[in-house]
Amino acid sequence: MKSFVILLFLPLFISMVNIPAKMEKKIDKEVLSIFNIVDFSKEPVLINDAVNIKLPLKFNDNNFYKIVNDKKLIGYFYYGKALSKADVFDYVVIFDKEFIIKKIKILAYREDYGGEIGSKRWLRQFNDTSINDSLVYGKNIKGISGATISARSMTITVNKLLESLLIIQENNAF
Repeated sequence: MKSFVILLFLPLFISMVNIPAKMEKKIDKEVLSIFNIVDFSKEPVLINDAVNIKLPLKFNDNNFYKIVNDKKLIGYFYYGKALSKADVFDYVVIFDKEFIIKKIKILAYREDYGGEIGSKRWLRQFNDTSINDSLVYGKNIKGISGATISARSMTITVNKLLESLLIIQENNAF
């Protein structure tokens, strides 16, 4: 019974974690490489509570940020954790200002097996996905032998993120 309760509340706990400094440096490096900018700021995006409660993936001031350069919005990023077989892994999804995925990066993978989901080649298939798209593991997202659980988890998580952003946009929730 205890493990059921832990699994039930784990996604809520996972979404409330601050970005560790080590992860923040990795995120900054990715933002710099994608947008080819020298200087930028990260501003937390606060989502209206009435909308946030309806979202498949919860947003808070520690996981969703605007990327701003010279007072201009250039994009967004979402930092999260997703379930692998026995642990969680950290990831970042970087969007342009129209919420089109520019890049996904696995920041920390903590399992002995399944780390292949961190490969640039596998993650590249998520690029250019918009909030109007739906991803299906095994169809438009290729599977990975030996990393099935993590790959499915990443696909499900990205779908929830895209669906959440669509709801946020439709409701002008920020």
